[in-house]
Amino acid sequence: MNILMTGATGLVGTALLKSFTAEGHTIYRLTRADTRRPGAKEPGVFDLPWNPSTGEIGGSGASGSLQVPAIVDAVINLAGAPIVGGRWTKDRKALLRSSRVDSTRGLVSAIAKMDKRLHVLISASAIGYYGNRGDELVTEGSAPGTDFLAELAKEWENEAVKAEELGVRVVLLRFGIILAKEGGALPKMMLPFKYGLGGKLGSGRQWTSWIALQDVVAIIQEVLRSDSWKGPANLVAPQATRNSDFTKSLAKVMHRPAIFSAPAFVLRLAMGEMADTLLGGVRVAPQVLEQRGYRFLHAKLEEALKAILG
Repeated sequence: MNILMTGATGLVGTALLKSFTAEGHTIYRLTRADTRRPGAKEPGVFDLPWNPSTGEIGGSGASGSLQVPAIVDAVINLAGAPIVGGRWTKDRKALLRSSRVDSTRGLVSAIAKMDKRLHVLISASAIGYYGNRGDELVTEGSAPGTDFLAELAKEWENEAVKAEELGVRVVLLRFGIILAKEGGALPKMMLPFKYGLGGKLGSGRQWTSWIALQDVVAIIQEVLRSDSWKGPANLVAPQATRNSDFTKSLAKVMHRPAIFSAPAFVLRLAMGEMADTLLGGVRVAPQVLEQRGYRFLHAKLEEALKAILG
C-alpha cells in the first residue's frame, strides 16, 4: 500500500512505520515545512511537505521533486500536540485544538483533491470523548461528555467524518492510555517509582483505561486489511483498572514501593485544569473490538507491564 501519515514521529507513528515497512508498504510522512527532515532515512519512507491549514500536499523534496503518489490507498491521521505538558492556558488550548481539529480539516481537504479516491481514513481520537463518567461503563454508543477534552474530541471526530461524504471509509480510533517503554505516559508514570516516591493520584478510585502499544499496532493493521471496519472503536484493553490498582501493579513489576500519594489539591495547584485528566477517569469497554473477535496480545495489566518492561 501507499500510506500517507500525519504524526508519524510520535509513539504510535514510529511503531507503525517499523511494522509497515517490514511488510513492504510505502509510507509518506506528511511534515510541516518547519519540521521537515533532510530526506528519508528509513527504506520505504518518504517525507512530503504539507500545509495543515490549507491541506496542500507535495512540492520539492530534499532530493528533488517529490509529489503525492498517483494512488493513495490509506491515510492515517495521528497528528496532535501532547495533552499533558504544561497548564491549559488559552494559548495551549488553542494549540491542542488546531493541531487536531484544524489539521484534520486540512487533511480531508487534501483527500478531496486527490485524483483517485483512497480506501480508508484512519483518524485518531481519544477516550476523553466520554468525559469523566465516574463508575459508569461506557461503550462506543455512549453519549459524549461536556468538558474541554470531550468537546475537543467531538470536533476532531466531526472533521474526520466529513471524509465519508467523499466516499471514504472512516475509522475513528479512541485511544486509551497507551503503554510502551519507548514513550508516552508510562515512562512519566515510572519516574517517581524509580526514586521510591510512587503512589496513587488523589483518591486512587478513578478508572484507568489502557492498552499496550503492541495491540494498537495490531488493531490498525486489521483496520487496513478489512473493509468492514467503520466508525468509532475504543482502543482499550478489556479490563480497566482503578488508579490505586494500577499503581500497585506498576510498583510490583518495578520492584518498588508505592506508599506515597499525590493529594488532589496539590495536583490542581500545580497543573490547574489539566489535573482533571489525572484525577478524573473513564471506565471504557472495547465493545467493537470484542464484537469483532479481536484477541488481545496483552489483556491483563500486570502481564502487560511485565512484557513491556521486560
